[in-house]
Amino acid sequence: MSKQMVCSCEDVTVDDIRHAVAKGFRDVESVKRFTGFGTGVCQGKSCLSAVAALLAKDKAQKPEGLLPFTPRPPLYPTELSVLASLPVDETQPPVGGMFEEMSVFPPVLRPESPVPKKAKVVIIGGGILGLALAYNLSLRGEKDVVVLERGYLCAGASGRNGGGVRMQWGTSANIELAKRSIELMGRFARDMGINVWLRQGGYLFMAKTKAVAQRLERNAALHNKHGVPTRLLTLDEARDIVPGLTLKDAQAATYNPQDGVIFPWPFLWGYANACRKAGIAVETFTTVTGFEQSDGLVRKVKTDRGDIACDTVVVASGAWSPEVAKLAGVKLPNEPHRHEILSTEPLKPFLGPLVSVLDSGLYFSQSMRGEIVGGMGDALEPAGLNMGSTLRFVSRFARALTEQLPNLGHVKVLRQWAGCYDVTPDNSPVLGRTPGLENMLQLSGFVGHGFMMAPAVSERMAAWMTSGTSDELFTRFSLRRFQEGKLEREDMIIG
Repeated sequence: MSKQMVCSCEDVTVDDIRHAVAKGFRDVESVKRFTGFGTGVCQGKSCLSAVAALLAKDKAQKPEGLLPFTPRPPLYPTELSVLASLPVDETQPPVGGMFEEMSVFPPVLRPESPVPKKAKVVIIGGGILGLALAYNLSLRGEKDVVVLERGYLCAGASGRNGGGVRMQWGTSANIELAKRSIELMGRFARDMGINVWLRQGGYLFMAKTKAVAQRLERNAALHNKHGVPTRLLTLDEARDIVPGLTLKDAQAATYNPQDGVIFPWPFLWGYANACRKAGIAVETFTTVTGFEQSDGLVRKVKTDRGDIACDTVVVASGAWSPEVAKLAGVKLPNEPHRHEILSTEPLKPFLGPLVSVLDSGLYFSQSMRGEIVGGMGDALEPAGLNMGSTLRFVSRFARALTEQLPNLGHVKVLRQWAGCYDVTPDNSPVLGRTPGLENMLQLSGFVGHGFMMAPAVSERMAAWMTSGTSDELFTRFSLRRFQEGKLEREDMIIG
């Protein structure tokens, strides 16, 4: 066993890289997420070339496949106080962004072998929802499943979020789904053999306006009806939970100690590994190009690696779901919206809960490695598949964070990135059968919370798909509700 270090920031060794390659991860982005190299203080400046050299030793590897990942801005670690001092024109919407993720992945990364010629179920989207559904189908005996992912695992929103998981929601459906999901997350390491670092330090919500304060109070009562121990806090009680928190302009706060945070990457790896062990094909770097249809059914899924005949197709592509559905002539009401996020240098543990100012969309927590990880919504963000990073975001976030925790002004931001929310008109998902195309099932529209709902939703969807019994979840949240005006509005959306 080699102890030779490749990434000293994150203690990644040569053997760790070799282990990732043996698992099938041969591109730099996948290896980065599997091992964590390049996520430390130097942001890959010292270790990227060493990792690329190791990958180049794979005889099957092509030079074009060793494309370096893009270092996340800022170029150098920068103090929050400096970023907070930068001017921002709040009247103008954000535009562009630097180091945007590739919309088309290099063809050289596409596997040379064809996809399976047929499968009972084809799931389009290798994020947490698609993989969790495939895994739950395997538990119920359905293993003739193919999962298609356009990029590497963790390329989309499932690998780009802050890892928050909470039961504090505004609808009974979401509360019950979240309760079950967190229960399953607590068993994940035992069931799947991989640690997702679930830390139930709670969520502390703050409200700055009377309207939002009333919403927190109303929803806290709803939580209690469902057995969730959310409680209203006085401002002094909130400061006891997070010492140093100013609660500037706060009118109300709520707290549920059973909410928490997990590490997104191993969560996704766990489901992917379990799928492969069950014999399910997880096909990465594979793009869906169309569908063959007849008699109101999808007969084949067309890809850039061949066609797959199928009985059922599931659209679980997150913010890309409208583009996929459009290939079948189906219009979804979902819109993609960029949400940016950042991570700081590690600090000694001091922050128990994830803290959120519901009015502004600010949220932040402390990871198991000690980093402050957080984001903030932007009301002027236009719709679109944009994952570029902006100076506007990091400045707004730094100002809002240091307003609540002034003692963090000296802390340095190491990296920032972005992902896309999958937003529907009522902030609730699109589930179940597609009108006029009965064997195309929808599993999208979760805004920013599909990650935390995936275990419970996929469990119920797999049961619904394999048992033949009805489940009101897949009629209540069907695509038909937008035509019928039966919206299910969720009002506890961060950002």
